[in-house]
Amino acid sequence: MDTFREEIFRSGKVRDAAHGCLVIAEVAQAHDGSLGMAHAFIDAIADSGADAVKFQTHIASAESTPSEPWRVKFSPQDSRRYDYWKRMEFTEDQWRGLKRHADERGLLFLSSPFSLQAVELLERVGVSAWKIASGEVTNVPMFNRMSESGLPFIVSTGMSGWNEVDAVIECLKKYRSPFALLQCTSAYPCPAEKVGLNVLGEFRSRYHCPVGLSDHSASIFPGLAAASLGAEVVEVHATLSREMFGPDVVASLTTQELKGLVDGVRFIDRMLKNPVDKDEVEETLNSMRGLFTKSIVAEIDLKAGTVLKPEHLACKKPGTGLPPERLDQIIGKKLVRGLRKDEFVQEGDWA
Repeated sequence: MDTFREEIFRSGKVRDAAHGCLVIAEVAQAHDGSLGMAHAFIDAIADSGADAVKFQTHIASAESTPSEPWRVKFSPQDSRRYDYWKRMEFTEDQWRGLKRHADERGLLFLSSPFSLQAVELLERVGVSAWKIASGEVTNVPMFNRMSESGLPFIVSTGMSGWNEVDAVIECLKKYRSPFALLQCTSAYPCPAEKVGLNVLGEFRSRYHCPVGLSDHSASIFPGLAAASLGAEVVEVHATLSREMFGPDVVASLTTQELKGLVDGVRFIDRMLKNPVDKDEVEETLNSMRGLFTKSIVAEIDLKAGTVLKPEHLACKKPGTGLPPERLDQIIGKKLVRGLRKDEFVQEGDWA
């Protein structure tokens, strides 16, 4: 798992959390084909503190046919889904500009390819890892081509059962490249009942690899829960505003919510890396114990020779005298000296 982290960060600016949970913010098609909007996303995601920005690289003629159906018909300006993919394309120089911008802002640059041509383009542009979308898990020719780069793989499994996941793991192990496997549910948005946090543990025990969550719930809670379970990767969709156009907005975090997720993940990272030894806590906080604990004191003025009864004594702060657990040992004893109200009972005050 350490190898995966080292590999994923080797070409990007390493943040303080480089050895904790990797937080990926996915832009996908939220830029709606606007290069300026894509650059605006990079700045907003960098400001959130996330580790990586992720796009999707679509080359319509290489990945789709004109007859490809819509998953959801959302675009009034694109008569076909093919036309939509065409509108989402950037030139290689534009991709290089996005990569350069991400580098300048200290973000790892990722983009999911959806064709061999996209793989080759991204290899020339430079990505920190190959992010495999759920629909590409069975695309063995693309996996084979990617493996030639030696880059790490991050694989989403939203459309795969165990047989397909087993097959992709065998494929990845053959390449000997570091990889992480992400639980993903391809529902937009994904309800809590379908997130599948249990799968993280199943992945880890079954494949002995870094695991993570690719989340579409539009909530920070699944990502925080995954981080608390030791996930190495958390990926979420990002949007600048809930009022933006596009199919992924309903399943995205705003960049302000993204910042909350990142802050929470960093906090969880620190908690997980710093287990508490209760014996050490007792020693460290011993000086404070007197301020918060209590001691046995006289509830009223008491004369020497008084046989102590429960109503004669009380437990009050500070805790610098006899502790309350000694109270039963004192009841029924005879005072050998007088005590004033609120005076501490001390060893030797009774016979």
